[in-house]
Amino acid sequence: MATEPQTELDELDRALVQALMIDGRAAFSRLADVLDVSDQTVIRRYRRLRTAGLARVVGLPLGHRVGLFESWLRVQCTPDAAVAVAGALARRPDIAWVSLNSGGTEIHCVTRARNKQDQDVLLLQQLPGTRRVTGVSAHSILRVYRGGPRRWRGLDVLTAGQVTALERPVTAVPGERVRLDDPELAMLAVLARDGRAGYPELARATGLSESTVRRRLDQLRDSGAVYLDVEVDPLLLGFETQAVLLATVAPGELAAVGAALGAHPEVPFAAAITGSANLLAVVICRDTDALYEYLTERIGALKAVRHVEVVPLIRTVKRAGLLTDGTRLVDPPG
Repeated sequence: MATEPQTELDELDRALVQALMIDGRAAFSRLADVLDVSDQTVIRRYRRLRTAGLARVVGLPLGHRVGLFESWLRVQCTPDAAVAVAGALARRPDIAWVSLNSGGTEIHCVTRARNKQDQDVLLLQQLPGTRRVTGVSAHSILRVYRGGPRRWRGLDVLTAGQVTALERPVTAVPGERVRLDDPELAMLAVLARDGRAGYPELARATGLSESTVRRRLDQLRDSGAVYLDVEVDPLLLGFETQAVLLATVAPGELAAVGAALGAHPEVPFAAAITGSANLLAVVICRDTDALYEYLTERIGALKAVRHVEVVPLIRTVKRAGLLTDGTRLVDPPG
């Protein structure tokens, strides 16, 4: 008999996911101590989540700190082509996030190009030349208010004391550019697939000693150039409704409204972008009633918001570089 796919994580799973969101490389013994369970229980739970593709820790660079060119794209397609185009975009290594939105005829994605030339080739030649793509709009990401190292605060399984026990200080210097060398790029390639990869594996990938790899990774994390994230489908955490909000705000109010959005527990990602709608947010809610309440009460209370477009998110095809087939995470090919 076929096993039914898991549709929601239990309380200990959710507590473990939240703990890993705080420190993705925390030792299993430390996680066990904070969660008040045995080491073996934590190891067994995480390995089950990881092996089943339900949750994974990944290590990622913070784009603007390491010189990546990041854009958010809206790609319009003919109705019969969206799934195929989304799949093709998801297979590109320079695209980190891909989702199907707005009735299945619109694709949203985040590009992370090494240089402006590569970004221009995608935006000016490859996408416009794709048959059945009917429109492309590109928006530069100017400032991130929530997302990356500023983790999502929508999970509230852990107590304040447990959160404090896991938090790790970051000494990032605002605006300072970090240049990654070849060994660090090799290390990030491993962490992008497994943020908890051991130091022996990282040493083999980089050609450095384990002590050097440990020191380099600590330095990159301490500076805020690299952060650990947990990828998990919100549906497994009990959140059934997702949407993208595009808000228009007066420039003088943009920072205040962006910070307010970033403080909402419903928002895992909020950023200032270029374009007539200058504020982008991803919203995760328990159901459509909760989304309605969020729009009417929280967004409605932000008087500086002049206009809001709500775009339903239908399916995530790629998240943080990992492909997803429904709720399960899959390594990209190659």
